[in-house]
Amino acid sequence: MTRQEEDARIAAVAADPRYVALVARRARLGWWLSAAIFCAFVGYLLLIAFDKALLGAPIGAGVTSIGIPIGLGLILLAIALTGLYVAYANRHHDAQMAQILKDNGA
Repeated sequence: MTRQEEDARIAAVAADPRYVALVARRARLGWWLSAAIFCAFVGYLLLIAFDKALLGAPIGAGVTSIGIPIGLGLILLAIALTGLYVAYANRHHDAQMAQILKDNGA
């Protein structure tokens, strides 16, 4: 395939309204998930700043404070949101992109 043919296929895919909509949906999902994790981390930081006693309170009679599982929960939330995005993208975005490429001869 020549460079001109490749450029023509790229232009055809970029001009496809399904591709434009797919890119917008993918970006919107990414921003929503980013906002969710950002709010969770900022909330944790605000708890650290304004209610140290709550996060420093021990769990039961042990020495582990409540802040440790909450912090671990934030890490697990980030991993879960990443997995959610990957699963959704694999199920929906990849199939739509494959169809767009097929329809545009790529």
